[in-house]
Amino acid sequence: MNSRVHIRPPASTDQREFTRSARASLSLHGPWTAAPSSPLAFRAWLDRMAQPGNVALLVCRRDSGQIVGVFNLTNIVLGAFRSAYLGYYAFSGHEGQGLMREGLQAVVRHAFVGLKLHRLEANIQPDNARSLGLVKACGFHQEGYSPRYLKIRGRWRDHERWAMLAS
Repeated sequence: MNSRVHIRPPASTDQREFTRSARASLSLHGPWTAAPSSPLAFRAWLDRMAQPGNVALLVCRRDSGQIVGVFNLTNIVLGAFRSAYLGYYAFSGHEGQGLMREGLQAVVRHAFVGLKLHRLEANIQPDNARSLGLVKACGFHQEGYSPRYLKIRGRWRDHERWAMLAS
C-alpha cells in the first residue's frame, strides 16, 4: 500500500499553516501537549529543533501537502547508545484516519535507517488513549511507568514509557 503521507523537515514558510493548525487543535491536544501556536513560539520551536541532537519532521498529505502532524526526535545520543526521545501530535481534522500511523512508520524508518539509531522512546500520559494506540499499532513495547515524569501545561504528569528497538 502506498502511504498517503510523507515526512519532511519544517521550514519558516510553514509558520502560518502550522500556527493556525495548532490553535485549531487546542481541544484535541488537551492536557497532553502544547503545540507552538504563535509566530514567536513557532520560531522558538524551529530554533530548538535545529540544535544538534534534535530533529523535527512534519507529516504532510501527499495529495494536498497539508500538514497533518509533527514528530520530534529529541535528545539524540549517538555512540554506543544511539537513542532518541519521540514526541508527536496530530492536528485537528486529520486525527483518527491512520495518517499519523503512516507518518510514524516513516519516522521509525528514518530514525533506524537514516539516522542509524538503535532505540526510540516515547513517554505518554496514561489517559492519552489515542497516543497509546498509535505506538502500540506501530510496534512499540511498554517498558515502564514514570510518576510525575514531565511538566506539561504547568503540572507534573505521570507517563508510561514505550520503546522500539531497531531490528
